[in-house]
Amino acid sequence: MKDLSTIYKLSVIAFALLGDVCSSRCSVLECWFVQERPGGGGFSAGMSQEKSALYIRTDPDSEKIEHKPPSDISPSRIYYVSDPASTFCSSALHPPEGSVNKPQCEINPFTPQASMVKWAAPLTSSAQSPIYLSADWFSVAAQGLNGELTLANVMRAQSGSKEPSVILSVSSKTSTVRSRLGEPVVLDCGFWVDPSSPLHGSGFAVEWRYQFRGEGRLVVAYDGKNDRFAETSETDADLDIVGLYETGNASLVLKEAQVRHAGTYICTVYLPHLLAQVALELEIVEPPALAVYPSPLPLSVPGQVVTVHCEASGFHPLSLDLDWEFTDAEGKKRSLGQGSVTGHRQARDGTYSQSARLELDSFKLGLGRGGEISCVAKHQGGSRRATVTLNVIGVSAPSIEDSMAMVAVALVLYGVIKVLFWTFSSNGTSNGDSNDKKEK
Repeated sequence: MKDLSTIYKLSVIAFALLGDVCSSRCSVLECWFVQERPGGGGFSAGMSQEKSALYIRTDPDSEKIEHKPPSDISPSRIYYVSDPASTFCSSALHPPEGSVNKPQCEINPFTPQASMVKWAAPLTSSAQSPIYLSADWFSVAAQGLNGELTLANVMRAQSGSKEPSVILSVSSKTSTVRSRLGEPVVLDCGFWVDPSSPLHGSGFAVEWRYQFRGEGRLVVAYDGKNDRFAETSETDADLDIVGLYETGNASLVLKEAQVRHAGTYICTVYLPHLLAQVALELEIVEPPALAVYPSPLPLSVPGQVVTVHCEASGFHPLSLDLDWEFTDAEGKKRSLGQGSVTGHRQARDGTYSQSARLELDSFKLGLGRGGEISCVAKHQGGSRRATVTLNVIGVSAPSIEDSMAMVAVALVLYGVIKVLFWTFSSNGTSNGDSNDKKEK
């Protein structure tokens, strides 16, 4: 029993230490405080940025622990943040001690205001600013290591206080999503609202917008206060309404990925007078389909040129490398170069195709009696290979099989000649003996 008691005590100590480690990994987040630098005559004179530190508390009722600010951070840029949902506690925002890579974090002053988009306008239909908004507001945008987290928080602090609380948090578990053509795609986005805030339960709105090369379009917009969708031209996108209300799951679901879906998606969540948004990249990556023709290749003789073509089709994105490869009868491979490669062609569905042509002169290329000719495509979506067989006849240098066959034939001929020689020799001897007997 004494041993069990000791093990129990050690376990309690271990769990306590583990809890301290976990909490310490959520204790501080280094950021840049960025704001406009006021200029003369009411014009902005650019942006200023200062190092800042956010000390995180997940329990708002816990006692605030004063920290000595680092020497390179002004005490005015130290904030003690209350974050009940632990939105700042992801391991992606807290690399191991001594790590060279750091997460990106930026904090800005934030001004609450009524939304102008029609699907969020009902949130502020009263046109009155509640007393609750009279405070210091901040927005924080953070990017985790390896693109594992994208986070946007809106925080509120009493005027002049350095103890803000997270009121609205919007996040995505990944900054980049890859998909094959035709597959369903889920673009992750979730939000959290502080239950103790007067804005909680006042309604919300969700918007997904697409941007690519300066052009944009509305994909989905949902008015949560009146439970209705805005009209859009996108027919293959949807939201999980049940998850939206129960867990704050605002993820966008694309039923079937197409090339036109590739680009930047912005998930924006609106509360009365507040908004926060995160951006994600969707990449459509489709490897090429390969075809080599003619197949099979015609028989060739030394010095004869045989032309072989390779067609790569249905790939995305654009970058593709086409090469030719020769494999001899012993399995040895060597490159035959790129040959002649055509430009890219784009199909109606947005995918690309490209062709390559190679002229095979078995004598100049040293292909011997032939082998396998392969077209090799290297693409972001993976490598592909298509192969045909080349047979060369009438080669001056015999192969091992030919040499063995010739030796076998020579042995057979030698055996036949020996048999004939013995036969004729025997017949000659018999005739000579008969003549001798007659003379006697």
